[in-house]
Amino acid sequence: MNWKDFSKLIKTRLTFLVVFSASISFLIGSMANNHENWMSGINWINWVKLIVGGFLVTAAANSFNEIIEKDLDKLMKRTMDRPIPSGKMNTGQALVLGLGMGMAGTYLLGSLNLLTGLLSVFSILLYAFAYTPLKRKSPIAVFVGAIPGALPPLIGYVAAQQHGRIDEIALILFAIQFVWQFPHFWAIAWVLDDDYKLAGFRLLPTGSRNLGSAVITFIFTLILLPVSLLPTIYHHGGYYVGGVSLVCSLIFLYQAFGLLRTREIEAARKLMFGSFMYLPVVQLMFLFDFIGK
Repeated sequence: MNWKDFSKLIKTRLTFLVVFSASISFLIGSMANNHENWMSGINWINWVKLIVGGFLVTAAANSFNEIIEKDLDKLMKRTMDRPIPSGKMNTGQALVLGLGMGMAGTYLLGSLNLLTGLLSVFSILLYAFAYTPLKRKSPIAVFVGAIPGALPPLIGYVAAQQHGRIDEIALILFAIQFVWQFPHFWAIAWVLDDDYKLAGFRLLPTGSRNLGSAVITFIFTLILLPVSLLPTIYHHGGYYVGGVSLVCSLIFLYQAFGLLRTREIEAARKLMFGSFMYLPVVQLMFLFDFIGK
């Protein structure tokens, strides 16, 4: 096994996106505790622990996901070259790697505070053993998957608290990423629907590329607009984060309207790439707004 195979097992790009989200929220949580001198309020050693622990926990969850779906991955063009379905790694090796990374990551996150460790275990269990098997049964899998998908900013924020607590800012960070998951997931599912059907995955809201799925995707993108303004509404952020979030949400909504109007794969692809840009921009703006206070 080489690095390329290991990278496919742990889904490196997805893992880095998760860690980025958690690390930004850690900095926000640190600043929320110390507005006067935010730089001294950041424990950089704990920040590194969060990044390493978060990477390991996410990598473990992705490894378990690929072990469970190994036979299905053989059926899809997008996944058939992953290490387990391609025969470059067996399930035993992947299981040892997954358990090792999961235990090490949970230990690191748990060393920050108990709640951070518990949330990390919950995210692994929910992603690997609830969302993964549900993907073939019902579109409700997207709702279930959105919960562990939105936990990274919550975990990052809680990790910055000495005794681990969930407050209003933590819930806002969770809410933004939770609602964002739906247009993000459905845009990907629209683009990859033909491939997903080979494995029996049902991820689009109505199960097909049709008007109903496009309408539901548009509605959730519309819901994201007021949710993205919660930092400003509740006075945790200023007009800068509010303005940038509003502009990003309107662009995202325009892309969702493009999918609603045309129902073409190219429109879904634009929405998908828009989702990749949306979340880091909004989260970084929330962070910069804290720095500017």
